[in-house]
Amino acid sequence: MFTAAFWRSTGERAVRTAAQATIGAIGADQLGLLDVDWGQAASVGGLAAVLAVLTAVATSGGTEGPGLTETVSDRR
Repeated sequence: MFTAAFWRSTGERAVRTAAQATIGAIGADQLGLLDVDWGQAASVGGLAAVLAVLTAVATSGGTEGPGLTETVSDRR
């Protein structure tokens, strides 16, 4: 949890999760792009991102990566 690779992977996961949740919220309302309540959609995405980060931190005990079974290499 104290490596740059962990936080890069966690950040990527949080952004990806936020995008998926926002798109899901837009699709669930069955609205057009101009009819979307963007504040609410961003709120759903933000909450999902926060939960992704908290999940990564909570499961970081035994591995180098943000998930229970993954290892992130610090090589770039």
